[in-house]
Amino acid sequence: MLAMTDNGHIFIGPDIDTDVLLDIIIELNYTEEFCVAQSFSSKFIAELMYSGFLVMSTTNESKNKFILLPKHHLIRSVLFFDDLHIGKTAKRLIKRDAPEYDLFVNRDYDEIIKRCVAHHGEDWLTKPLLKSIQRIRHNGTALVQPCSFGLYRNGVLCAGEFGVKVGAVYTSYSGYHDETSSGTIQMILLAQYLQKNGFAFWDLGMPLDYKYTLGAHDIDIKEFVSIFRAGRRLPCGGSLTA
Repeated sequence: MLAMTDNGHIFIGPDIDTDVLLDIIIELNYTEEFCVAQSFSSKFIAELMYSGFLVMSTTNESKNKFILLPKHHLIRSVLFFDDLHIGKTAKRLIKRDAPEYDLFVNRDYDEIIKRCVAHHGEDWLTKPLLKSIQRIRHNGTALVQPCSFGLYRNGVLCAGEFGVKVGAVYTSYSGYHDETSSGTIQMILLAQYLQKNGFAFWDLGMPLDYKYTLGAHDIDIKEFVSIFRAGRRLPCGGSLTA
């Protein structure tokens, strides 16, 4: 029997089987998108990521206690690479400025995290969560790999994002850009990188207009879990190293 909070969210502990949890969520037609937890164990968070949860966090009203918020979108935005759409403006910029742009993996990881927090705040990118993700990254695992992608123009970082690689699936967590159009170019080059390196698809999380522009599709949680579990078993691109 799952424990519930007073406001109707599932409360979970670090000993739960996260795959079974997701199966129960689907079977129950759970209409909330968040579960609630108190543990920030890096092992627990890695298991949640391996099951396809987007792991977020927040503070309570008194701001003196952090809460983990594993999120499962009822509708997920997914990009299958054959559907990648590159608009006329982006094509022109990439063609014109191609020699100036470079996309690097895990270069300036800490700086990219810092800029994401500066752009979006700490509402869900709390310090305890970021510390746990950093532990997962440093401890090393073939199953779950936090990573960053940075777009450099003439050697200067101008856009970036971080996320998590699980098998052949890459899930975006947060991103930012400093220059007009640099965020779009970064996403296009990242999509091409993921396709070239054998990823099954790109999990973009919450549906938003700019993701549709890129060519993303909305799929429900049941379909997402099915393709995610298939994708996480696939090898691709080895470990993401700088």
